[in-house]
Formats: sequence, structure tokens, C-alpha cells
Amino acid sequence: MAKQERAIRTRNALVESAATLFDREGFEVASLATISARAGVSSGALHFHFPSKAALADAVVAAAGDRLARITREREALPLQTLIDASHELVQGLRADPVLRAGFVLSAGGPERTRVSQDLRRLWREWVESVVARSERAGLLAPDVAAADVAAAVVAVAAGHAALGQQDPRWLERAPLTRFWAFLLPRVVGATRVGLFVASGAPEAEPYGTGAAGPHETTPAEAESRS
Repeated sequence: MAKQERAIRTRNALVESAATLFDREGFEVASLATISARAGVSSGALHFHFPSKAALADAVVAAAGDRLARITREREALPLQTLIDASHELVQGLRADPVLRAGFVLSAGGPERTRVSQDLRRLWREWVESVVARSERAGLLAPDVAAADVAAAVVAVAAGHAALGQQDPRWLERAPLTRFWAFLLPRVVGATRVGLFVASGAPEAEPYGTGAAGPHETTPAEAESRS
């Protein structure tokens, strides 16, 4: 069991290290030697877990997909409030978590990577569309508001915050997204029902990464220093 746990820690450390370097330097520039050194493991251990850099990138995308799944989890809230809360968690995650950031970039593919395990942007868009459709069926949208328009606005704004945040991290803070929701909600639900929703995210919502399955995985080097 101890050997299996060490293997899991090593694999997680490599994924975390690769995500950080892919995010910082780009997939093509980041080297396997630098990734293994940053993770505190040997090159042999890296190749034992991942036969190629593409396989390591796929593992980063898969890890980011798991984190996106936690962000888009079911909540005890109105569907539109669930969307508000999840959008805040996504933006916080893109600010704080290199695995999530790198996963979104890598999952978009490109000339250097022809195989991707998941398209995270598509998954996010489809989830947003499904939640807005649920809101429409629940009678939460104003009569003259089209669900497709609401979903498109939310997806576009999230993508815009992510892109702008690469140059200015203030776009990935809570305040800009709160202002967007405060502006959008009266139009989407009508002035009489705005009070049902919290534009800044539900107060009881857990900040990104503070739960039991937070974004950071302990590297072997860190585990060694704590023992």
C-alpha cells in the first residue's frame, strides 16, 4: 500500500509540475527534464508514468477535467444561482490553479498536439447551456429572454475574463464578475426577482481549492521536507 501511495504522489507531482511549466512556458518549450526536476523525481520515474510529453499533457487535461467537474457539481440552489456560483469558482480557479489554466489551453489542441482527451471549453459551454435551460423550464427567466442568449453571454464573459486575466490578474478577481452578474440579472430574471440571487456568489459557497479535493498535490520533495 505504501508503494502504491508513493506512486500516486509521484504521478500527481508530475502532473502538477507539468501543468505549472506548460502554463508558464508553453507546451513546446517545457522540457521533460525540467518537469521531473521540479517535481523532485527522476527522469526514469517520469517515463515510467508517462511515455511521452503528450501523454503527460493528456493527464493534465484529465486532472483539469476533474476540477471542472467539481466546479459544475450539483448544488442546493436555484439553477441560475448554481451557474453564478460555478462561474465564480471557475474564474477563481483560473486565477489560482495552474492545472486548470493549463488544462483549458491544452484541451483546445493545436498543431503541436493532435490528440486531446477532453475539450474543457466545450464541456463548460454545454453545462452552462443545460443550466440555463433548466432555469428557463423552472420559469426563472423573464418571458422575453431567450435561454440561448443568456448562455452565450455567460460563456463569452467567462472566456473573456480568462483571456484578459492572462495579462491582468485583476480580471480573475471576484469583483469584475460580480459586476457582470449585477448588470445581467435584472434583464434576465426581471427586476422583481433579482433579490432571489446573489451576484457575488452564494455566501456559503466554498472558495476554490479549500475543500478536501483542492488543486494542490503534495510533491515528493514537499512530503520529504515535512516528514
